[in-house]
Amino acid sequence: MARIEGIRIKNFRALRDVTLGKVWSQQEFRPLTPMTAVIGKNGVGKSTLFDAFGFLADCLRSGVEEAFDARGRGGFEHVKSKGSAGPIEFEVYYKEDGNARPITYEISIDQDSSGRPYVQKERLRQRRKGQKHGWPLSFLILNEGTGVVWRGETEGQQIDEGQTQFDLVSYLDKRKLAEGNEESRETEVVELDDKRKLGIATLGALKHHPRISAFRRFIEGWYLSYFTPDAAKSLPLAGPQRHLNIHGDNLGNVVQFMEREYAGKFKSILDRIATKIPGIRKISTTKSDDGRLLLRFNDKGFQDPFYAQQMSDGTLKVFAYLLLLEDPEPPPFLCVEEPENGLYHKLLETLAREFRAHAMNSRSGSQVFVTTHQPYFVDALDPEEVWVVEKGSDGYSHVKRASDDPIVTGMVKEGLPLGGLWYSDYLDAR
Repeated sequence: MARIEGIRIKNFRALRDVTLGKVWSQQEFRPLTPMTAVIGKNGVGKSTLFDAFGFLADCLRSGVEEAFDARGRGGFEHVKSKGSAGPIEFEVYYKEDGNARPITYEISIDQDSSGRPYVQKERLRQRRKGQKHGWPLSFLILNEGTGVVWRGETEGQQIDEGQTQFDLVSYLDKRKLAEGNEESRETEVVELDDKRKLGIATLGALKHHPRISAFRRFIEGWYLSYFTPDAAKSLPLAGPQRHLNIHGDNLGNVVQFMEREYAGKFKSILDRIATKIPGIRKISTTKSDDGRLLLRFNDKGFQDPFYAQQMSDGTLKVFAYLLLLEDPEPPPFLCVEEPENGLYHKLLETLAREFRAHAMNSRSGSQVFVTTHQPYFVDALDPEEVWVVEKGSDGYSHVKRASDDPIVTGMVKEGLPLGGLWYSDYLDAR
């Protein structure tokens, strides 16, 4: 399963320059854990971190101009950090699996002369097979929509770190002289007709660019939860659907798909979920006259079942999260903002452990990224898994891993709960 080892974000709202985990430009940092929780007070930038992942995914799906206007972002001027110089930048450091060579994806987004956002620079790079040290080779280089891409699994070009722009003219001259040799056959000159679209979106659809295709699929598979119980209580049109959508309004369709495709174990999945929701003794399904699949919850103490539309928001929310974790084809990256909203506080540790157990499954689990301000949720986690966000005196967000504080690490080893330490103001991002 592919994993993000680290991400650096620059000039994105309150995130003027923050790094979580290990990235190519900061190799001394430790990678992100399979389960990552971001904590902090209201207004410090947790939601902005969550939205940074959503923004990247939106850029891939619909282009940068549409991404700036989506989900109420308000356009480039409202997204770029106030008073900052330079473009909005992302650096993503990830591996396709535990033994794979890490790949770095870099993107810079700025405004053109007419004030419209466009992709200023895009680059992918990776070390050669067997190479453990030295500069990685760039296998996609795009500046202002024009550049070079290397085919296959291994080739690329070493670019000096001081070289901010790839000299395409010089490279083409050298390539012309080398016409017919192996390097020439492995390279392809690229000129995009729309600088507002990502190069990985176009090139990732081509079979002879497997590394770009893999990265594109990775981002396309991200699941960012904007779950709302009211949406989940709606009655969607009949018809099975493979995956839960971001709002959860196709919950019944996903249940219908799992019942049809995994009939042998679906009942045991529902039984397993029922044991983890307080007050529920059984979950089952029934069909409506028009072919829709309805969820029935048997509450302890009542003989007749309740339908999903009658259940509490918290119960339905927990069911949706647990069903998401039971997906036979889970997303590689699962991002959830404040899952505690509307939930009984004693249920949060259980939910945190479920997320964590899912993330730790290296074969079938997702990497889980959660933002929260609930100490009970944090109690189930280790300091290495928790990042603290605070606003600095400059108005920008600062982040720090909880395990970087030896006092906090020592207290947790002595048996003190991490959430309790945060509640008592022992965790500080600066």
